[in-house]
Amino acid sequence: MKTVVIVLLSFLLAACATEKLESDQPTAPQEFTMDKHYRIGVGDELRIQVWRNEELSAQVPVRPDGKISSPLVGDIVAAGLTTDELAKAITERLSNFVRNPEVTVIVSNPVSADFLRRVRVTGAVRTPLSVSYRQGMTVLDLVLQAGGPTEFASASNARLYRTAEGRTKVYPVDLNAILKSGDLKTNYDLYPSDVVTVPERSF
Repeated sequence: MKTVVIVLLSFLLAACATEKLESDQPTAPQEFTMDKHYRIGVGDELRIQVWRNEELSAQVPVRPDGKISSPLVGDIVAAGLTTDELAKAITERLSNFVRNPEVTVIVSNPVSADFLRRVRVTGAVRTPLSVSYRQGMTVLDLVLQAGGPTEFASASNARLYRTAEGRTKVYPVDLNAILKSGDLKTNYDLYPSDVVTVPERSF
């Protein structure tokens, strides 16, 4: 595993000199803003709401067998489905007991998506990190958690890698300006799966 990480890091740092940098401001990835595409996983907490039938609504975990238990519905497979797909399956079962049920499924705690929802900082920082995403995190927050750039860092040439629209976009990050001048223009908001890299200086 360590060898794979080192190879990946070397690839990212070597690519910095030739990669195409984006000139626009980073935007939230579509995958992050459209939760209906999220696939439910084992361990996730789900909130099932049945309109005008509060007694049929429930907060349930997805069990290790991938199923949940819900009033009148009984056991039903949830893992691997989107919230819309699960809501449709529950609606079909409830139709045997309730007239025209309206079901909404919300993932209240996406436990299974921990690694999908991480942000990472690599390269010339004191402690490379992979941490769980929290709403409101910025490049500066992540770099400070990593102990800041090392004395060998080329901090003005840092990069933000973000997967969006089916490809990875690369944005320039000037850590020198952020840390030494308080210039926050490139202190971008972070989103799940973002990677910040800090290259070393060429000697």
